[in-house]
Amino acid sequence: MHENTIGTIMITQEEILQKAKEIGLRITQEFEGEEIVMVGILRGAVLWMADLMKNIGLDMTIDFMAVSSYGGAKKSSGVVKINKDLDTDIEGKSVIIVEDIVDSGVTLNYLRGYFVSRGAKVVKICSLLDKPDGRRIDIDVDYIGFTVDDRFIVGYGLDYDQRYRNLPYITYLED
Repeated sequence: MHENTIGTIMITQEEILQKAKEIGLRITQEFEGEEIVMVGILRGAVLWMADLMKNIGLDMTIDFMAVSSYGGAKKSSGVVKINKDLDTDIEGKSVIIVEDIVDSGVTLNYLRGYFVSRGAKVVKICSLLDKPDGRRIDIDVDYIGFTVDDRFIVGYGLDYDQRYRNLPYITYLED
């Protein structure tokens, strides 16, 4: 289907599911006895958030935000636009932002500050992938699935112009 444009498999679905179990257990232990609010960043984080949720043994509320700093480009514009805001009141609550990939750090830095300004008690970040070579803003990520090279990553929810999200693994676009 996409053989001429994508690279080899970098991370398999089985590896992702195992990592979701590990991180889910950590979150369960760290927030024992608390209710958390998981905020998935649409659209890329949907598959990762679903796998992660199945492995967290806590009461939770979920919500989603749609934000953009890419549009149809391969690099972040540096400007964060909120396309869909939260429906949940997060004041006084522990929030875990669930993201597909941390690249420039621009979006997550903005969201962390935004949630703090809305009164969140704790704001943690959980990302399936971390691309440290792409950083424009230094940001701490609390839970990282895998670290990847500075390539344009697709699959398992990550896209290029809305394509490749449905791949059951992580790969990259060929130059």
